[in-house]
Amino acid sequence: MLKEPDAQPGGAGSIIRVEMREDGLRLAIEAAGGVGALARGLGIKQPSVSTWQRVPAERVLAVEALTGVRRERLRPDLYGEGRAGPRGMTGSDELDEIERARASEYLLLANLLRNAPSASLLEEIAGLTGDATPLGMAHIALAEAAAKADVSDVESEYFALFIGIGRGELLPYASYYLTGFLHERPLARLREELQRLGIERAESNFDPEDHLGILFEIMGGFANGTFPADLEQQKGFLERHIRPWAFRFFDDLAAAKSARFYKPVAEVGRTFLSVECEAFALE
Repeated sequence: MLKEPDAQPGGAGSIIRVEMREDGLRLAIEAAGGVGALARGLGIKQPSVSTWQRVPAERVLAVEALTGVRRERLRPDLYGEGRAGPRGMTGSDELDEIERARASEYLLLANLLRNAPSASLLEEIAGLTGDATPLGMAHIALAEAAAKADVSDVESEYFALFIGIGRGELLPYASYYLTGFLHERPLARLREELQRLGIERAESNFDPEDHLGILFEIMGGFANGTFPADLEQQKGFLERHIRPWAFRFFDDLAAAKSARFYKPVAEVGRTFLSVECEAFALE
């Protein structure tokens, strides 16, 4: 959905599109037997993979499992040693681990909110583990739901919840939750901030940018360093564009008539968002 800010000198605020595939993606395509084979293995359409310049963060583990290409080769910016964290610091394994975990959580939720999960993603989610913390228990419940889920049933559930005939049960947009209408002032304010950050919507995406999945994708990009932002900027973005309404959305998702697999998704989202808000308050 998003293009990355230009890192070239003198290019602040501009946007570029990288046309060449990164080495990790090329290796994965070769190992899978071609773009079409990789797409089929991931349970997604071939044109989606054809547009990749690198493996999306939320697909890394699935591509690794499918092709045998290690995550460090697929996305060295996320899993390579000595990677600089979004806080502009290096040399801290603990910090990198925290930021990678934050990014993974955000990007998983973003993926589940924007698309029905593929069979490979459900299998990956089924492997989640957790501890006795609220978030750990939410992960365990989600893993159990994924292990029992049928991909066609989840696709039907996603359609009923978010697409529907005319519209789905839920509209996961900030404008709708804050004003009762789509394309209102919350979206305009968000677009102004994204412009300042040098982030713009990709041409292939038609969702308004205040979709919660897109907002989580941005937060994940902050956490893994795709979009440069210090802690204060991350906190401000969360406070302005997510916290005022996302908890209500997850409450609605948990209570939705069609929600079965998405009930534990709602609990993970609500619990993780609570952890983020508390952590930012401590910072």
